[in-house]
Amino acid sequence: MTDIINELKDSWDNSNDPISKKIKERIAKAGKRFHANDNISEYIKEGEIEKLQEEVQSKMQSLLDSLVIDTENDHNTQETAKRVAKMWIKETFGGRYKPMPRVTSFPNMGYKSMYTSGPISIRSTCAHHFQNIVGNAWIGIIPNGKVIGLSKFNRIVHHIAERPQIQEEMTTQIAEALQEYAHTKNIAVVVKAEHHCMTHRGVREHESDMTTAIMLGHFKEDPATRDEFYKICMSMKGHG
Repeated sequence: MTDIINELKDSWDNSNDPISKKIKERIAKAGKRFHANDNISEYIKEGEIEKLQEEVQSKMQSLLDSLVIDTENDHNTQETAKRVAKMWIKETFGGRYKPMPRVTSFPNMGYKSMYTSGPISIRSTCAHHFQNIVGNAWIGIIPNGKVIGLSKFNRIVHHIAERPQIQEEMTTQIAEALQEYAHTKNIAVVVKAEHHCMTHRGVREHESDMTTAIMLGHFKEDPATRDEFYKICMSMKGHG
């Protein structure tokens, strides 16, 4: 009963606080972090995602005002703050705010060799400049006692990609998630992507891609397995 009373008291005391502050306080209380590429969905209560979107919309409008854009009279930008808030919270950064899609597994009926999947589209965002990261991922796996459906690889990759981040960390997160959900340590991930922070600003180099690779289990320990995976990747669509 005391815990319930304290929880109600906290809610009354903080009723006027921004929803982002309440979410941060829950994360801090749990001793967790909330970096740009962290999933924080377990700390967001029902109905709060809409309030968070409204808060982001308000602050995005303030940003447009500071950029000296007349959103009252410019028909092109009258709804921009609303559009951007929805895009960030529910689309391009959705992998932060919604839980991982359900990934079901089923018994492996004796297949012990490698299989691969790709290209899997990558649509992510650079955490440094909030510019697009666009490319493909290729996955290799040597299963153990359980396997997951082929489409689940795409769902896992897409969920992790939908966050502000750098490509190296994204590749690592994909590999670690695949180890968990596919129930095997034998995972290989290659990501090749174009970074708009390179093509649309700074050096403005339009021919540059970045390739990252994570090899775990047999893929790391056995050169022949690793070479076989790379050869298969090179023969698959989308790998230039």
